[in-house]
Amino acid sequence: MNVIFTCGGTAGHVNPALALAGYMRKLDSSTRVLFVGTPDGMEKGLVAKAGYDFRGVEVSGFSRSLSVAGLKHNLRTVKRLMTAPAAAKAILREFKPGLVVGTGGYASFPMVKQAAAQGIPTAVHESNMVPGLTTKMLENFADRIMVGFEDCRALYRNPEKIVVTGTPVRGDFFDLTREEARAALGLSDERPLLVSFWGSLGASTMNEKMLDFFAAEVAEGQPFHHIHAVGSSGWQKMQAELAARGLNDRPGLDVREYIHNMATVMAAADLVLCRGGASTVSELTALGKPAVMVPSPYVTNNHQEKNCRILERHGGAVVMLEQELSADELYTTARDILADAKKRQAMSEGMLSLGIRDATERIYETVVALCR
Repeated sequence: MNVIFTCGGTAGHVNPALALAGYMRKLDSSTRVLFVGTPDGMEKGLVAKAGYDFRGVEVSGFSRSLSVAGLKHNLRTVKRLMTAPAAAKAILREFKPGLVVGTGGYASFPMVKQAAAQGIPTAVHESNMVPGLTTKMLENFADRIMVGFEDCRALYRNPEKIVVTGTPVRGDFFDLTREEARAALGLSDERPLLVSFWGSLGASTMNEKMLDFFAAEVAEGQPFHHIHAVGSSGWQKMQAELAARGLNDRPGLDVREYIHNMATVMAAADLVLCRGGASTVSELTALGKPAVMVPSPYVTNNHQEKNCRILERHGGAVVMLEQELSADELYTTARDILADAKKRQAMSEGMLSLGIRDATERIYETVVALCR
């Protein structure tokens, strides 16, 4: 069978498609896969790295700015909306897919809509708690909408189309137990492990707060191990600040640009400080990791806070808002949770109540059923 995956914009949109593509190829090596995204989007590099063919369709969103640049951008968007259907039809005509799966991003819209119009089975996967604009626009066209949690169903106009599949998590996240992961990281004492990160690029406001956070934990004798990922944009500044404050080369405080061995680190973690992106949410719930979450205030439709609030309602997370947050409050909250094993266990159970470890298999069964 020929399958088109259409996605873009963020890794959270692309990774579920890559997971499903890999699973389908594993089960049937004759499956032909084509990815469709925006020509210059980050999805192109991710898809190339995974070894799949890629085609681009010029699609973009509207700017809310009334500046000259914003108006020019919107004119380009209108032009692209007019040309995208023809580009999508050409790709469908050439590749002849038996299935089209959209996993988010503007490029999903013309591909899924045109496929549906031609009677080709279609499905959309929404990683976030609240449906994004593309998902909303495609709900009436797609045969199935796949979501992360049962709580999401009520947010759609056509609940009969909704299938709760979860969002795929890399298989290596489940390879090690907590004890095996701690041993792999060289953690030989009984102190718990805190893991913190604010995204691959980093977040300047949160990284500035982390400097005071580090100082507080050192002042209290480092009651826990701590691995923190700064992100590329703030790494040089962080190194200079750590040196100026005498916080570098502290045993038990491991500040890195990236966490390259994330599967091992997450398996070992006793508490995670993080944002509320869809991929992070799926990892936390699948692994049952308690979290203190500070959703990014800079995302469309405030979807990260909405992701975090569902975890909070189920007891798995404490949600704190960046604009109201002090470093002392963040430190005290994390320290107290790490000192309370019963609290961590209850939070872990809350996370696990939402976790879906077999999300890739569920998505596969859902889309294959459309083709039978």
